[in-house]
Amino acid sequence: MNKEKIIIIGAGLSGVMIAYLLQKKGYNITILEADKRIGGRIETLKGSSGATMEMGATWFSKPHQNLIALLEEFEIPYFKQHTKGISFFETMSFVPPQRFEISDAEEPSFRIVGGTAKLIEKLITKVGLENIKTKSKVTAVKEIENYIEITDSNGIKHTATKIISTLPPHLLVQTIQFEPHLPEKIQRLAKKTHTWMGESIKFAVEYANPFWKENNYSGTLFSQASIIQEMYDHSNNDNKGFALKGFLNGGTYTLTKEQREEKVILQLTKVFGKEAANYVAYHEKVWREEPLTFFPYEQLVLGHENNGNSDYNKPLWNDKLYVSGSETASQNPGYMEGAIVAARNIATQF
Repeated sequence: MNKEKIIIIGAGLSGVMIAYLLQKKGYNITILEADKRIGGRIETLKGSSGATMEMGATWFSKPHQNLIALLEEFEIPYFKQHTKGISFFETMSFVPPQRFEISDAEEPSFRIVGGTAKLIEKLITKVGLENIKTKSKVTAVKEIENYIEITDSNGIKHTATKIISTLPPHLLVQTIQFEPHLPEKIQRLAKKTHTWMGESIKFAVEYANPFWKENNYSGTLFSQASIIQEMYDHSNNDNKGFALKGFLNGGTYTLTKEQREEKVILQLTKVFGKEAANYVAYHEKVWREEPLTFFPYEQLVLGHENNGNSDYNKPLWNDKLYVSGSETASQNPGYMEGAIVAARNIATQF
């Protein structure tokens, strides 16, 4: 094994993927993860009915060839997103929703069998759980001659010859103290870089039966008028767990979970009928309430703004500090594909 010690900040998809690639090159790798959970913005819930529901990254498509290649390498199966049947589009609350059908000719989206977390689980087995330290939030990073000293929230100091951050750039510069300071240009860029998923509210409603399919509805809903803005069928591929899942209006984060749940069920019963009120459970994830993912912006930042900026590809501190993660990817930044592209880009520099 290469004696050079590398520390990776963050055990999301980019972090564990970088570790996997660099370990194959013989490097000594440790990942420091602030959360007690590994996966970052990949989080799969399993409901009481057996439905697997994604509270984070979910879909991918054929152009996402790096992700598909990794799934095939690990022999992780995936399946086509269900879109067959009547879909709905709400334009105004007082007008009945428009009905339409999605053509089979459209580019399909795919989901991972058993949930997206299956990919993280496989990478963990490759990297080794013993090389991932959870509940170790990095608070300070200091360059000391030919090595770097990292201090975590437990007061533990770690040393490495090189460090790779996979945190969203905005979160990185707002929550970690650097000595010496990062270049002003990078700080300004990071503060204007959008954090993928940051403002999203993901939700899922779990059901005992897929009543929508039985009524020839696809489960797809788009709305400009109600709390649910976008929704799809989220049943398991083996038809042993059923749910509807999508995104809520980001502005409703000011409501309580109970208030959002009430509004979601009201909208679903309006669109699908009273059967929608007979649900097993309601689940949600308000990503802006996750301080280990999202930090409030100081100024207006647009969706995907500065994602993939080429300045993130340049190592800092005499090639001892690297900034990676999905937001930095040159292709498909902000998606699972982007996380893997970013990881592969970093690995080629070692």
